[in-house]
Amino acid sequence: MTPASTSTTSSNTSTDAARRLEPLTPDALRAVLDDALVHENEQTGALAQLTFSGPAAYGPERPDWAVGPFEPDPDLTFTLEGQWGDPDGIGWTSSSLYNPSMVEHDGTLHLFYRASPVKESLGSRIGHATLDLTAPGASWVDDPANPVVRPTDDLELLGTEDPKVYRAEGRWWLFYNGVHPITEEARAAFPSTGYPVGAVGCEMMLAVSDDLVTWQRLGPIAPPEQTRLWAKGAVVPRDEHGGAVRLGGEYLMFVSEGFDGVLHVGRSDDMRTWAFEPVDYLDLSSVGGHLHEVAAAIVTGDGHLVLDVFHDVDGRFAASQARYDVDRPFEQLDLTPGGSLSWGGLSRVDGRWTFAQGWDAPPGRRELYVYREAAGPTRAS
Repeated sequence: MTPASTSTTSSNTSTDAARRLEPLTPDALRAVLDDALVHENEQTGALAQLTFSGPAAYGPERPDWAVGPFEPDPDLTFTLEGQWGDPDGIGWTSSSLYNPSMVEHDGTLHLFYRASPVKESLGSRIGHATLDLTAPGASWVDDPANPVVRPTDDLELLGTEDPKVYRAEGRWWLFYNGVHPITEEARAAFPSTGYPVGAVGCEMMLAVSDDLVTWQRLGPIAPPEQTRLWAKGAVVPRDEHGGAVRLGGEYLMFVSEGFDGVLHVGRSDDMRTWAFEPVDYLDLSSVGGHLHEVAAAIVTGDGHLVLDVFHDVDGRFAASQARYDVDRPFEQLDLTPGGSLSWGGLSRVDGRWTFAQGWDAPPGRRELYVYREAAGPTRAS
């Protein structure tokens, strides 16, 4: 198939100008924070991880290819103490951590996480912490440079969210959501009849690093002519070590939110430049569900590609996993209940599929819990 269009990180100047965005200023950032501090959403605020990932979610007929179920590993819990410095001087603080991405490199776990003023609010920043797996009893160390990603672009005025980290081409690639207000001029320029977009827009942003510490921001990876001011996901198939996997000789990205309500797949040869095209790769008709988002994609090492899917059934949130052959990554073979809903992807730690999430932290407690396949030994403490 021929890509519908190509986006390069060096050609976004004209499209950014065409968005007619509200400018990022200290006063605008402060207004975002004020709104975030009074945010309430009972539905998302009540999310509980094991509802989707525990044994009961998988049912008695769990197929062998499915990943999970999972159980928490309390030895790996991350707790954020104190508040970060506030480079913008607006009084920003966090009370909730969630939707992290975790990857192991040279015996160290690297955790990139979303920190929000209030759970599921706007105004988020992205932090980084490390854990030395080679030192028994070691504790997480929060990066003194945090926040490693914060709003610095008009496309990020409402927050930087949901990091996804991949190893590819000898470098590290951090995709995240840049959230911004939509002006009426922008709405008129990029109408989205198939996927109604309200007052908030979302873009897939990219940063790159050689050491997981210093990040170069590269901007959005898809043009507004395609995204129609909403594109969320940046789900690239990962192997058990967090490495992006080429399928059919190229990197793929499964995008499930936005793009005028049409499922799209991105293709890239270098992880930096992406071309997007419509591909109908997911069928939820067997469960009668409505898709919210593809959360993660993993290549399991046995010829399977597994997509982790967040959806609903009769108005209730649910998780499922869809199976594909790595040689036919858009032809769905199976769908089964249960999943991680790991927005940052899964990887193996000590041989067990592992991810982190903070939904179950008590109100005001900034904790992330690590969940692992419910089998085998836990890490020695």
